[in-house]
Amino acid sequence: MGVSGSGKSTVARLLAEKLGWAYYDADDFHPSENIAKMAAGIPLTDNDRIPWLAALNQLIGSQLNAGAHPVLACSALKESYRQQLLAGNQGLQFVYLHGDYDLILVRMQQRAGHYMKAEMLQSQFDALEEPACALKVDVRRKPAEIVAQIRADFGL
Repeated sequence: MGVSGSGKSTVARLLAEKLGWAYYDADDFHPSENIAKMAAGIPLTDNDRIPWLAALNQLIGSQLNAGAHPVLACSALKESYRQQLLAGNQGLQFVYLHGDYDLILVRMQQRAGHYMKAEMLQSQFDALEEPACALKVDVRRKPAEIVAQIRADFGL
């Protein structure tokens, strides 16, 4: 979890690959209306996120019930969002990819083809409620180093 541009997709994909687990990107589960709003530079509201979080909760639950180990790249910026993802999903753990605004802004300005524009980064930081119960990882580290830390800290 973390703000846009923190490396969630890169790290989650690499972690899933190293463990042989399924990778999912929460962005793929946004309704088209949400994507259109973000592409237009309009931040999502909590109400916009309700169906998205419900779909993610169901995805996690179905994977865990099937004995699978899903790795989900998801912003989960607020504690209430994380609680919605956790509801009924025992064993779910969060990794918080933490970085400062300036570093992440540069990363966002360098990426192409993503609907989340760099101009919206401040709204992500404004909404962010840093988690108390998550592994906090510095995004200045290389993705492989972050994955190694996750694996070590979670005993994977």
